[in-house]
Amino acid sequence: MCEQCTRREFLGTAGALGGMVWAANNLAIGNETPLPVTPPASKVRICAMVAGAPANESWGTPAAQIEAAKQRLAEAEKNLGNVEFVVGQATNAEEAARLLEEAGPDAPVLAISASIFGLSRVMPVIFQQQRPTAVFHLPVIGGHDWCLVPRWLEEGHRITLFNTSDFGDLERAAALLRVIPLLRQTRVLVSPPFKGTPESFAPDKVKERLGVELVAIPDERYNEVLAAVDESAAEAEAARWIDGAKQVVEPTREDVVKAARASLALDRLIAESHVQALCVGTCMRWLPRGFPCLGFSMLNGRGIPAACDGDADCVLTMLMMQYAFNRAGFLGNAAGVDMARNAFHLSHCSAPLKMDGPDGPEAPYLLRRHAELRGGAVPEVHYRLGQALTFTKMVHLDSLLVFPGKIIEVPEVPAGTERGCRTELVAEVPDATKLLYNWGGGALGDSAKNYYASLHRVAYYGDYRRDLLHLAHLLGLRLVEEV
Repeated sequence: MCEQCTRREFLGTAGALGGMVWAANNLAIGNETPLPVTPPASKVRICAMVAGAPANESWGTPAAQIEAAKQRLAEAEKNLGNVEFVVGQATNAEEAARLLEEAGPDAPVLAISASIFGLSRVMPVIFQQQRPTAVFHLPVIGGHDWCLVPRWLEEGHRITLFNTSDFGDLERAAALLRVIPLLRQTRVLVSPPFKGTPESFAPDKVKERLGVELVAIPDERYNEVLAAVDESAAEAEAARWIDGAKQVVEPTREDVVKAARASLALDRLIAESHVQALCVGTCMRWLPRGFPCLGFSMLNGRGIPAACDGDADCVLTMLMMQYAFNRAGFLGNAAGVDMARNAFHLSHCSAPLKMDGPDGPEAPYLLRRHAELRGGAVPEVHYRLGQALTFTKMVHLDSLLVFPGKIIEVPEVPAGTERGCRTELVAEVPDATKLLYNWGGGALGDSAKNYYASLHRVAYYGDYRRDLLHLAHLLGLRLVEEV
């Protein structure tokens, strides 16, 4: 659901955002080859520190196990693609400081516990430099210091513990650690008015807390970009959507061409502004010239988080999830629970086709009219029945809401009729009644009565609850399980 936005509201909101960067509006556009989206730096560094000296003793990690860990790190570096490990050993604070300096000031730490008290001797310098840290501890032979991690967390340090015999968790830890430096390199193109908890759209707070820079779309820039879209490119994009659909139900070809034109305009705005994500609060104001919902779907499928309704909470959540898991999320309106079926409903008119990642398959879809305005062209996506889901959203820059589900129904609405927003999924949840009365988990505070701050959630294919606990620890967030 979107709300109408007037020019006065847009300018009033934008004017209140002192210090926000404004995207350049003088770049040439037209029918030239589309500009590539500017990614964060090709690789981020992670300091992989062997804490302590390997030893063939009862409470020490044998050298062969440390070597196996290093080999798995090399494999993880290859698999992840955008991570570079700086690997070394440290048995005291001085050695730890030298290794951290080699890794660079922005590198988080993956500490491999190698001996009794190995961690205790290096963590003080890591904490002093305020580096988020994931500890990898092999049961028994990893030493005793694992028991200190919960206490360090209580003290406010950003640390998490992988207490495991699975060397594959080294890659899991690295995937989560990379989120932190990637966020620091991220710019988000935004168009007020914003929705969500107020901290999420305060540029200074977002920059301080996550390192993300909010970049405002200059007034009228969308109109300029839209007017310059090459007509043949719009026709080709429309044909791609029509050819890929199971059926075009209500929209005319011109409706689809207009939506495709809007999609290409968003693509151009992203590229020319050198940003990695998009958050639009004025989408309803844009609708007469072409519905942007196809564009949001396309961008999310390519790994570029795009949030409508101006929901800054959700776009920041989508960035974290994209960097950690390389997955698009379905941002939707919570349509309530069904206690009779122990189910939860999520619905929206903008939905990504590629929920398994940019290289994954597209979900089947229909092209439909917008469910609320009854015009234009938007996707009705039919997500995979039986698929496990994670619903999540960060709020107030300090808490991460989460609950699991499994898709049990994806309604196909008859032609010429509407039901909520266009794409809907119905998910079985562990306890619908608990979800109803624990909505927000007490984390929303005064924002609990704010419609959008409370309403939206983002759904992901897969069960990421364990990973999100680790990510919350690393980002200094409180994980709040709603059910």
